[in-house]
Amino acid sequence: MFKKVFRYLILGLGVYALIATLVITFYKDDPQAMIWQDREAFNKRYIAKLSIETPTTLNTVLEYLGSPDLTFAKRDNEQVWQIIFYRTQHVKSDGITTMDECTGLLFKNGELILWGPSAFDVYEQHG
Repeated sequence: MFKKVFRYLILGLGVYALIATLVITFYKDDPQAMIWQDREAFNKRYIAKLSIETPTTLNTVLEYLGSPDLTFAKRDNEQVWQIIFYRTQHVKSDGITTMDECTGLLFKNGELILWGPSAFDVYEQHG
């Protein structure tokens, strides 16, 4: 009797481990379906992992993080400057996302060149 229960217990743990591994490996987080606190943390983690040594395109960011909270774009001669903002810190519970609650990611011709507090200043200097 004990051997049978022990066998089922081991089999159940094995199936559970297999399912958990498959979910972790193949399930992609959907930022649009997250509650705002989770999405904020998700955005912050992704932005913290960005590196200037690893080229990142606008499409890559949009694919991973989804639609930005705020977006601005302009053309300066042949250069296209775009800054997108993702909410990364809660400031005020008013139902409106403002720039002080977001982290800006600055793109030049679709390539990420700068992010953080100074990104909007650089964006405003061009064009």
